[in-house]
Amino acid sequence: MADPVVLWFRQDLRLADQAALVAAAGEGPVVPVYVLDDEAPGDWRIGGAQRWWLHHSLAALAAALDEKGVRLILRRGDAADEVAKLADEVGATRVHALHHYEPWWQSAETALGKRVDLCLHEGTRLAPPDRIRTGSGGRYRMFTAFWRALKEQMPPPRPVPAPDRIGTVARPPKSDRLADWDLLPTKPDWAGGFSVWTPGEAGALEALDDFLPKIDDYDVARNLPSQEGTSRFSPHLHHGELSPATVWHAVSKADARHAEPFLRELAWRDFTGNIIDQFADYADSNGRAAYDKMPWRAGKEADADFTAWTKGRTGYPIVDAGMRQLWATGWMHNRVRMIAASFVIKHLLIDWRRGEAWYWDALVDADFGNNAVNWQWVAGTGIDSNPFGRMMAPLVQSPKFDAGDYIREWVPELADVGDDAIHDPHGAGKAPAGYPAPLIGHREARARALDAAAKVR
Repeated sequence: MADPVVLWFRQDLRLADQAALVAAAGEGPVVPVYVLDDEAPGDWRIGGAQRWWLHHSLAALAAALDEKGVRLILRRGDAADEVAKLADEVGATRVHALHHYEPWWQSAETALGKRVDLCLHEGTRLAPPDRIRTGSGGRYRMFTAFWRALKEQMPPPRPVPAPDRIGTVARPPKSDRLADWDLLPTKPDWAGGFSVWTPGEAGALEALDDFLPKIDDYDVARNLPSQEGTSRFSPHLHHGELSPATVWHAVSKADARHAEPFLRELAWRDFTGNIIDQFADYADSNGRAAYDKMPWRAGKEADADFTAWTKGRTGYPIVDAGMRQLWATGWMHNRVRMIAASFVIKHLLIDWRRGEAWYWDALVDADFGNNAVNWQWVAGTGIDSNPFGRMMAPLVQSPKFDAGDYIREWVPELADVGDDAIHDPHGAGKAPAGYPAPLIGHREARARALDAAAKVR
């Protein structure tokens, strides 16, 4: 009888299009494991909203494996150490896993590979980041050129279904109880609004099916927060319940003119993986060193402004709607994410890293690469980014993208404000009692931001 094989799950919590599972199942009895490692990522350990999602996703994965007669093993601690110890317990000499590009996972893979035969497979990106090269063999730092090069290597391999049969060991090793990890909030339970989500592989496929009929309108509707025009399966992609290749092939069946805008957004995820693969400290360090001199605001007044931003109490309706949607559901419309990020950076002149950390804790789809690259893009500090002086004016963005109904949904104080005042109730003299005044006027904020940026030069 063949020796047991360990299958190491991370942000790839699915059975379909899971190359590591297919390889492991073809070699011998499979012992699947997920390790909750809060140490290796340091400050970037899984945030609160992600932990809620993880609990339900692991429960779904365990149930799917159980249907095939296989038990998911749960361990907690240093991932490389725990996987190596598990391999030793079951007499396995080989571990299969999908390759991940976050710096702590790359370190863990290196450490584990020194102790066991670690077989890494692709499947977390459309293509491995270091495969997308310039004509001279260099790495891309600008998205447009990266996207052109990536397209030349598309489509990705066709998705492979889950194995019909998975052998396993007669006596599974000991496992933690998922409930004992305390991933779900209790005191207080702030996740009541998260019921809009269905974590797990089945929920991911359902989200994909729901989105496909909307693809024709995606390029316009994705920017309108009052409409359901986005895919809403970013958390499924982040947790690996849905492979990028599965999404690419499903969306590509649409007319090319309608498919490309979405595929370009999917490719942005690959681009951010490419950036963090080159710059492991990108979530903590300015991509442009000149911004190390930026005079960010700090102290009690800045802290109070930051708290108001997190609570959706800035006095700018579209910003407040986004921040309240984020708190309630663990997700925010992408257009509004950019507006809210620009506001805390440029209107409030608060270091982008504080906003990045808040999103990391509050988003169910807080992907390390996306979060870091997107914040630096908005801040103007990144390698490929908007100029710092290009502020996203909330009072312009809100009517431009028809956000009235979105504001009314998430800022109930403004539910009865008409279209003539909903975007700027204070400016129109129709702000209801209890709705906060703007933390700062737009012109004043712009002047302050540009003065600060001048010091960088």
